[in-house]
This record gives sequence, structure tokens and C-alpha cells, in this order.
Amino acid sequence: MKDAEQVLVRPVVSEKSYALMEDGTYIFVVAPAATKVDVRNAVEQAFGVRVKSVNTLNRKGKRRRNRKTNTVGTRSATKRAIVTLAGGDKIDLFEKS
Repeated sequence: MKDAEQVLVRPVVSEKSYALMEDGTYIFVVAPAATKVDVRNAVEQAFGVRVKSVNTLNRKGKRRRNRKTNTVGTRSATKRAIVTLAGGDKIDLFEKS
């Protein structure tokens, strides 16, 4: 897993992630096989910033019931990375140009 496009799937868009962006912390959905070192290298390569720390977590997919057919399915499980940047570095994910 060396390429940044293979490691970083997408950023997480939520109220909590927006609040963390002000503190220099960003949340990404990453590839399930990605390690903390892979995530660090991918963020530094893709956005040109210095990474202070990386925390990862595996989220189990929720069970969902279909009311019409009364069948149970599951959402897919995801792996997320919480990336804290060093110093005054910033990633412009949703800023207008």
C-alpha cells in the first residue's frame, strides 16, 4: 500500500469532523489493509502537510432490516483514520477556490 489513492478512500463528512477540522484533526475512511504508517505517508504525499499522529479504528457494519421483505442485511464495515496535523498545517478539503 504505497499509493495515496489506494490508501485514502474519502474524507468523513459530519458535524463532529467539521468541529475537529478547526483543531487540525481530520478523519478519513481508509483501505482496510492500511497501517498507520501507510496513512501518514499517504496524507503527507497527497496534501503536502506534516502529520503529528494517526489513530485508526475499525467500525463494524450495522445490521439493517428491510421492512417489505423482512430480510436482514448489513452495511459494509469500514476502517477510519483520525489524522492530527503538526503545527499550523491545514488541509483545504471543502474550501472554495
